[in-house]
Amino acid sequence: MVRNFLWIAVLAIPGQIVLAQDRWNSFRGNPQLTGVAEGGLTSRPGLLWTFAAGAGIESTAALWEGTAYVGSLDGYLYAIDLESGELKWRYRASDQIKSSPAVLSDAIYFGDESGLFHAVDAGSGELRWSFRTGAGIISSANFSAGRVLFGSYDHHLYCLSAGAGTLIWKLETDGYIHGTPALSGNAVVVGGCDGFLHLIDVRDGTEEKRIDLGAYVGASPAVVDGRVYLGTFSDEVLGIDLHGGRVFWRFKDPLRSFPFYASAAVTEERIVVAGRDRMMRAFNAAGGELLWSFAAKTRLDSSPVIAGDRVFFATTGGVLGALDTESGEQVWEFVTGSSISASPSVAGGRLVVGSEEGILYCFGELEPENE
Repeated sequence: MVRNFLWIAVLAIPGQIVLAQDRWNSFRGNPQLTGVAEGGLTSRPGLLWTFAAGAGIESTAALWEGTAYVGSLDGYLYAIDLESGELKWRYRASDQIKSSPAVLSDAIYFGDESGLFHAVDAGSGELRWSFRTGAGIISSANFSAGRVLFGSYDHHLYCLSAGAGTLIWKLETDGYIHGTPALSGNAVVVGGCDGFLHLIDVRDGTEEKRIDLGAYVGASPAVVDGRVYLGTFSDEVLGIDLHGGRVFWRFKDPLRSFPFYASAAVTEERIVVAGRDRMMRAFNAAGGELLWSFAAKTRLDSSPVIAGDRVFFATTGGVLGALDTESGEQVWEFVTGSSISASPSVAGGRLVVGSEEGILYCFGELEPENE
């Protein structure tokens, strides 16, 4: 993956320097869902603040222009000041929020368990519009040319006008759509519980290709250079060639039979995948060779994030950790005491993640007197 670093004005924030373009605006940080942070993070992050929601957090936070946006099982979307951890506003949805919020311009987009999709003003927390689907929405949103794309448990992929919330097209699949759709050029790439990877023309909703994965998937696809990487519920990790419409490598542990629920973090050279077998694995992206593995003590449902030379992860045992991307050696750990299924977000020198206890944690570089 080619990473473009823009040398632009910086925002002065006590204790750190933040690039103005350094944001994490959606579930996996970018439209290709690679789970790779543009900016760096201190090698040993310290706890800066916590925020208590009214119930558990399974939603991954969006970090945008000094604010963290996160949904909770209490049915509220929270906007929290990224510097202080203070609440800016909260918005009441119609049911639990498991969908990770996504930000486009000055609006926040997310779905809830009642099947209602919301567009909320980022500054005020006021509803702009809503759209009703036929079942719960866990999929996060993605964006293309003023359009918002997301999946629903009613078996449909939706494309709406981001500004007005009007339906442009929808595509029916043969199963739930749990994961977030990725973008590859003009194609929307989405997997689901029908066991296929779908390639859809974002302009008109025409299905261009359907690739048989042999199992249903809960993970979101990660796209790099026309190739997709994801884990399945048949205990496999797949490398898929979109142009050729085929699986070009697959991995299955001969001794462990556990599904892959988390989404992969992917660069041009390697992919890192967390499994429910308590293992974190890194593979060569080109051929699928196993590069290293790391054994956690509990299940890994949270999707890892690559930031510089570190891979950050979270476990259902409540452990946050970081591994060296080259060796897989653990270099940092923080114990929260509560299960984590939400995925970390990294931007502006901060790492933000929520727990099933309902606590949102923010980590970064501590001031010298606080170390």
